[in-house]
Amino acid sequence: MTDPIHHLTEDLLQSYAIGTLPEAVNLIVASHVSLCDTCRAAVESYEALGGAVLDTQEVEALSDDALDRAMAAIRCVAPETRPIQLPEPDPVVPAPLRNYIGSLDKVRWRPLGLGVKQAILDTTSEATARLLFIPAGVAVPDHSHKGLELTLVLQGAFSDEDGRFERGDIEVADDSVEHMPVADISEDCICLAVTDAPLRFNGFLPRMLQPIFRI
Repeated sequence: MTDPIHHLTEDLLQSYAIGTLPEAVNLIVASHVSLCDTCRAAVESYEALGGAVLDTQEVEALSDDALDRAMAAIRCVAPETRPIQLPEPDPVVPAPLRNYIGSLDKVRWRPLGLGVKQAILDTTSEATARLLFIPAGVAVPDHSHKGLELTLVLQGAFSDEDGRFERGDIEVADDSVEHMPVADISEDCICLAVTDAPLRFNGFLPRMLQPIFRI
């Protein structure tokens, strides 16, 4: 696989390295980083920089019983030990996403019309993560944004006003972007999409159905 050509912004990479992103945004960033050598190297650089900064901070001495108290607290809250069951490898689903869905054949899709389907993932409320299935040649309704929309291609490809996006590519769209993504005619497109605010649809019907589909 070649390295993606559409990458995350420096602000998102820095926030990911620091650990300050909402769960849904963290998920899509981690998924892209797992597919992108360029962004993975950037994250490692920011993490190394953060570690260097921590090394310059003054260290406070621990009390003599600090270890005993920490171990006692762990024993109080530690759940019963069970064998760890790792999800089966999937050629489409990146490892961070597998922790949420397992594999594509386990996804509960909900139809949106024209063959488009979605599955909203269980994350915290600061942002929404969803899988999108767009049949080959089908367009997503023309829309802009009230906030941030991140779209990571897992299978196939789509094109819009900002170019062509293939597997591993991520589109970062904010309130200045208006587009109508169209899946390539050669293959169905599956994406992981994250939004931190509702989309702005230009068409009447998508706006009317928007509350029902939680888009």
